[in-house]
Amino acid sequence: MRLIRTAVLTMVLALMGTGAALAAPVCTLVAEAEGGMVRVRLGDACATRFSPASSFAIPLALMGYDLGLLVDEHTPVLPYKDEYEAPVEAWKQSTDPAGWMRDAVVWYSQALTSAMGMDRFGAYVEAFGYGNGDLSGDEGMNNGLTHAWHSSSLAISPDEQLTFLEKFWQRRLPVADMAYDRTRAIVPSYAAADGWRVWGETGTGYPRTPDGTKDHTRAFGWFIGWAEREGGTVLFVRLIQDDGPEDAPAGQRARDGFLTDLPDLLKAP
Repeated sequence: MRLIRTAVLTMVLALMGTGAALAAPVCTLVAEAEGGMVRVRLGDACATRFSPASSFAIPLALMGYDLGLLVDEHTPVLPYKDEYEAPVEAWKQSTDPAGWMRDAVVWYSQALTSAMGMDRFGAYVEAFGYGNGDLSGDEGMNNGLTHAWHSSSLAISPDEQLTFLEKFWQRRLPVADMAYDRTRAIVPSYAAADGWRVWGETGTGYPRTPDGTKDHTRAFGWFIGWAEREGGTVLFVRLIQDDGPEDAPAGQRARDGFLTDLPDLLKAP
């Protein structure tokens, strides 16, 4: 049974907003990897579903390695094609699994799900119990196989992200053992203060307006993963949402804010 430590609330509220001038965390979750005790649960949107955006690369990697579509950190290398029309310069090059995860390369994710096909893709999403499981994609577009997780039909709450991470860490998902090991090997890692080492994936998405367009003034950003220090491991989910336009991707700002905040989050009694 999870025990929520509420004593951190006052201190962490003072930290909110360190990730960006116009964004504050709408949910921060930190839990012990072993036993599942929740150390931190802050924010008013922990039970609210958002598009996973590129944080979905972690479950996609598990699927890809389990099927043999991905082989190791550097295989396969897929070539960039002009038809992808990538909006990010770093995406306009041949990419391997490690580069895909590091740079959140959308077209690589789409190539992976295209190779799976909807039947296998859908079976994994259902077996993982991932969020609302809706792979229909944009309304009327029949593009769920390649777009469902990008500000579209698939949605997951921070609480559900934490549940997924617990299943991942405890190897309770229906994939081969090597899929866990190889996925962990490509998740980017970062140094944080007080001896913490953090592994995590970002994601940036946008809510939809009533006419179906993306509201770029209200971007939301994920950072999900795990952190280790002196043999102890915690799982975490950080979600922010902007109150206005910002230049840097929200997922990167969620990551940077969490790396700054983590030591103080876990110092509380």
